[in-house]
Amino acid sequence: MSGETDLAAMLATLQVQARPDEYVFVAAPAPDPRLAALAQAVVHEAEGPSYVLRREDADALGLRYGFVAAWLTLGVHSALEAVGLTAAVARALAERAIPCNVLAGFHHDHLLVAAARRDEALAALAALRTTPAQPRQRGRA
Repeated sequence: MSGETDLAAMLATLQVQARPDEYVFVAAPAPDPRLAALAQAVVHEAEGPSYVLRREDADALGLRYGFVAAWLTLGVHSALEAVGLTAAVARALAERAIPCNVLAGFHHDHLLVAAARRDEALAALAALRTTPAQPRQRGRA
């Protein structure tokens, strides 16, 4: 199944959905089956796995965390080889100083943005639908 590669088309049709709940990152020095069972996402790193958990699950287990996030899903099926979507989204959020961590899946990209700025992030991303893609300057990537 292939996805969209045209940035203008992706931005023109971009829909963003917010999951309920708040999410946190929890790191472990080694795989933890208990955390893996609760995880909404897992990133395996050299230092050990990073688990993304619902905040209430982390609290129930007494786990320590810092960044509290809202989970936003980009409702566009971008091709894995598509260029520019992550940059456009990151730019829109960076212009408003909204922290964002990106998780890419096969079907969608997911953004973990500061929970307190969720609505502002949604508005910034909605604005991308009405803003034409910036033309590339010669000699610049």
